[in-house]
Amino acid sequence: MRIMSLDVGDKTIGVAISDLSGTIAQGLTTIKRSSNKKDFERIKQIINEYEVGMIIVGLPKNMSGTLGPQGQKVVRFVERLKEAINIPIILWDERLTTVEAERVLIESADISRAKRKEVIDKLAAVLILQNYLDSQKINK
Repeated sequence: MRIMSLDVGDKTIGVAISDLSGTIAQGLTTIKRSSNKKDFERIKQIINEYEVGMIIVGLPKNMSGTLGPQGQKVVRFVERLKEAINIPIILWDERLTTVEAERVLIESADISRAKRKEVIDKLAAVLILQNYLDSQKINK
């Protein structure tokens, strides 16, 4: 079973997917947000195409562990997504993943700021998913 992760932002949704063994996360795409209906249709297409059995959604929390405005938006998005699809969805603490993604992009290559903006959400989704997959190995 493949697992998909989403990094949900106001303008884009970064998407990553696991390999069949649930070991490695890889970036898949970035969905440009338009409406929940269209966003959910695109997510459903990916679920069907890759036979996804579970979704991990990054939950942005404040450093204190509380939910801020963006975290509340993500919770509402997930509540609506659960009504649209019928597979398990898990919220996963994503504190600092976007910061880590930016650091990786700056350190690994001389990528322009414009190009970083294009791929940062997808990379953040990869980091969210890889953190989840690694935690499952530890718990086994």
